[in-house]
Amino acid sequence: MKKILLYPITLFYYFVYMVVLCTIQPLQWLAFKIFGDKGLKISFDYVAFFSLRCNNILGTRFTFENRELIPKGVPVIFVANHQSLLDTAGIIWYLRKFNCLFVTKQELAKGIPSISYFLRNGKYVCIDRSNPKQAIPKIKSLAEYIEKESYSAVIFPEGTRSKTGIPNTFAESGLKILCKYAPSAYIVPITINNSWKVYQYGYFPLSVGHHLFFTVQKPLKVSDYSFEEILKKTEKSIIDGIKN
Repeated sequence: MKKILLYPITLFYYFVYMVVLCTIQPLQWLAFKIFGDKGLKISFDYVAFFSLRCNNILGTRFTFENRELIPKGVPVIFVANHQSLLDTAGIIWYLRKFNCLFVTKQELAKGIPSISYFLRNGKYVCIDRSNPKQAIPKIKSLAEYIEKESYSAVIFPEGTRSKTGIPNTFAESGLKILCKYAPSAYIVPITINNSWKVYQYGYFPLSVGHHLFFTVQKPLKVSDYSFEEILKKTEKSIIDGIKN
């Protein structure tokens, strides 16, 4: 009976969410035309904000912990485990001051109001996961960009979302390129908890009443460690923070 009640709640959530995305897209277009990249970035921050607020319909709550640990005024590479679509929205909104640029899959760059428009026009790296070699120069360019501008990159090294909260093996290639071409950066691990529970039945119905936690772990200065040490320490700090 409880699961049956999730269907009308999920339908209402998706209706409100699509109305929000369709409403924001023309405002995004206007912001981009008038203010350029800065206007596009700020408008997309609010896409993330309203995405989180729409999830309040499902009784979802969000807590972002330890932001004070993040170094300021330097390039940052945020590395997080990946549990659901909410991971991205949470990082975009709560870390908006750090000018985060994501490595994401190219399939998202079409068919989704507001989100696809941003990915086609913003500075995110959209990669074809079936063609890893094609991703290398794009990630390299992103690393060089954050090194020059003291911006931030975000990568989910699992490559795909965990459906149970238990992380998949971390792939090293994307993170290795970011570290190589942004040598003055800091690695900031982020542990995400409970995000997968919202999607535990798939995309329909969605589950309700979950409290999502984003926890910033101790930063690592790229130049202080070998890449093997960075990968090992980053993966361990993220996994140690997972609570299923």
